[in-house]
Amino acid sequence: MESRKSLFLWVSMIVFILHFKTLSVRGLGVNWGTRASHPLSPNIVVKLMKDNGFDKVKLFEAEPEVLDALRNSGLQVMLGIPNDFLAPLASGVRVAEDWVAKNVSAYVSRGVDIRYVAVGNEPFLKTYKNMFTNATLPALQNIQAALIKAGLGRQVKITVPLNADVYESNSGVPSEGNFRSDIHSLMISIIQFLSDNAAPLTINIYPFLSLYADPHFPIDFAFFAGTNAPVVDGTISYTNVFDANYDTLVWALEKNGFPGMPVIVGEIGWPTDGDQNANLGYARKFNQGLISRIIQGQGTPKRKTPPDVYIFGLIDEDRKSIDPGNFERHWGVFNYDGTVKYRLDLGSNNRTLVSAKGVRYLSRQWCVMAEGASESDPNLADSVKYACTYADCTSLGYGSSCNGLDARGNASYAFNQYFQTFNQQKGTCDFHNLSIVTKIQPTIGMSDCKYEIMIDVGKHEKPRNPVTSMAALGWRLQDLSYSGVVAVILSFIISWVS
Repeated sequence: MESRKSLFLWVSMIVFILHFKTLSVRGLGVNWGTRASHPLSPNIVVKLMKDNGFDKVKLFEAEPEVLDALRNSGLQVMLGIPNDFLAPLASGVRVAEDWVAKNVSAYVSRGVDIRYVAVGNEPFLKTYKNMFTNATLPALQNIQAALIKAGLGRQVKITVPLNADVYESNSGVPSEGNFRSDIHSLMISIIQFLSDNAAPLTINIYPFLSLYADPHFPIDFAFFAGTNAPVVDGTISYTNVFDANYDTLVWALEKNGFPGMPVIVGEIGWPTDGDQNANLGYARKFNQGLISRIIQGQGTPKRKTPPDVYIFGLIDEDRKSIDPGNFERHWGVFNYDGTVKYRLDLGSNNRTLVSAKGVRYLSRQWCVMAEGASESDPNLADSVKYACTYADCTSLGYGSSCNGLDARGNASYAFNQYFQTFNQQKGTCDFHNLSIVTKIQPTIGMSDCKYEIMIDVGKHEKPRNPVTSMAALGWRLQDLSYSGVVAVILSFIISWVS
């Protein structure tokens, strides 16, 4: 009897823990991009996601090391296909079958929980000038056929991540929403195909870009705290751009015969550097507002149930293209090394973000402008330009975190970025006798500007991830609702005690 009472208490504690887990973020995913000069070990990144409560991850391409690290992780995966693959995939179903066999079937069989294949990434952006317009639907159809042939048609769903510019409202109110006239018929065909295969539509929504594109955009409308100038649409007052944007899509779907079409928000977030409105304060404000809505189960006026959301992004990427703006390399909730940028309340027992574990760094040394070097040296400007051509200097741009440095500070920052990017190798701090290696950490005087030391990609510690019976149980129970888990455990308790 005593042993049964002990077991009763033990299992009750599990139920209690599960209860608190349900008060934290559920249905929260994150985008994991890998365009970095010194990417973290995939094993460390997977542990980072799990430690911070992300249960879904969206990948932009199939990378073997990344997919291997996700084996038996319990993370649900949306696996992306780059736009450059669309034309080959559209050319014939055999190409799609080969891709699915290599990148989906092979990893599903090894314990990677792939739930979606994202065919392309925002292929209908106007800046692409119809480059991918004709290939997207055939590629989608061929991937679906390949998944069915592989026996994965029910387990793995197709989708197409689209930018929110595929729909619009001429009057600015959501109820006037419809799909862009130049791709209207194509959008209907894609949505019909997704619907026929019980697959969702994926939309990327970026309130930051609304502010970036229009200096007169009301800044408080970009966040979730309300506004003094709401967008009034009939009886509904929209107080933030996300609700208005998302409901514009919902209206467009309803008008075209798809009122129940499931929608995933594939990308949404706020950058922390590279622009005057890209900073830690605004990023925290936006992402905290977003996460709080998810915790509370808050949807939009047109759809009361919140969609699955994938925050963009997980970690900063210093090799991303900056054609859209310097902010492109600073979307991460975490810094390049997996350290926390800012506090986020994750909703249960004061839970907040935690940094990556097992990260190793290069030696504690920096490359800076030599004390005796002159700011008027004719080689200085070209040396800084050279350093910033091959290393990331976006933090020096207008409105960015290091924008206030003087000439010597700018040069030191650029030299150090180059030195760190090339692993502190001999000769990488040689800028016409203008620079010197120092083991004394440079002072800046600006709280958000730092002379970094790069991580050592050859010395990552592999976090332990022991497989226990309870861990296996948790993995099997992950698809059950909280009430389902509790019901199973309680029925076990009652049968045992009785």
